[in-house]
Amino acid sequence: MIGKAEVGAKDDEFAREAEPYRRGLLAHCYRVLGSWDEAEDALQETYLRAWRAYARLEQKDLLRNWLYRIATNTCLSTLDRRGRRAVPSGLGAPSTNPAIDPPAPDRDASWIQPIADGVVAGSHNDPAEIVTSRDSVRLALIASLQHLPARQRAVLILRDVLAFPASEVATMLNTSTVAVKSALQRARARLAEVAPVKEELLEPDDPRARELLAQYMAGFSNADTQALEKALRTDAALEMVPSGIWFAGKATCMPFLSRAVGVRGTWKMLPTTANGQPAAAAYLLGDDGRHHAYGIGVLATTATGIARIFAFGEAALVERFGFPAVIS
Repeated sequence: MIGKAEVGAKDDEFAREAEPYRRGLLAHCYRVLGSWDEAEDALQETYLRAWRAYARLEQKDLLRNWLYRIATNTCLSTLDRRGRRAVPSGLGAPSTNPAIDPPAPDRDASWIQPIADGVVAGSHNDPAEIVTSRDSVRLALIASLQHLPARQRAVLILRDVLAFPASEVATMLNTSTVAVKSALQRARARLAEVAPVKEELLEPDDPRARELLAQYMAGFSNADTQALEKALRTDAALEMVPSGIWFAGKATCMPFLSRAVGVRGTWKMLPTTANGQPAAAAYLLGDDGRHHAYGIGVLATTATGIARIFAFGEAALVERFGFPAVIS
């Protein structure tokens, strides 16, 4: 008979050995699923399944591979129950009418969610790991991955992002090495078709990126449309979730943004980072004279200006990024 002390020791051992992989596993689930909510659910399910089976894992040195196997198959089960997630530009052509009022949210679409850097970033002691982890969760990449069939997506991430050998990926997915190599080839080809032209995005702590974020926030907080116009590239795009609207080109984006900023004090912005990109938590002035959480704006910044704004109008995201729901 196994005593309570022995069971407790096993639980402690599992927690001690498995906990260091939590951040990386969350990032992996997010890459596969494109949703912070679903990634956290998948992570919780992964750790529950692993805890229940840990005593049967004979080779403890294979714990990392084993955890990623469980996480991947948990994500694939989630994907079996729903379609792909998207950003507005993945669903149709841009709007040509900057005077349009945003329609009601499209609740039928499954939208990609941003994720806070702090919960998926690499080790703060390894700058190279930080850059790599940021690159692998850029919003443009996450959106592009959603175009791949679920198993191809998993293979691509396991091979090209996490660098697992093809033989190990085959074991994780209960298939052959030949099948993995074939899936990877098809996934790379499809990604090349759907991915936008690769931008040399600035790291969020780059001085130029910080300058562009400051101009973006000032544009809204001070109703300073000149600051916004100065920050945008000529070919900048604006995507708005969950309305499903998006605009292409500064000439179309600016008339819409000029109406959206209102008067000075309508908006307040707080800086943050998301998906390895500069971002801002947005607050909108309410009837009570206080500013209420509105959503998260994520910027794709380059040396020549802001290339794309992803505006996620979901108030609950602001608190998930660690900010209060209401500010004065």
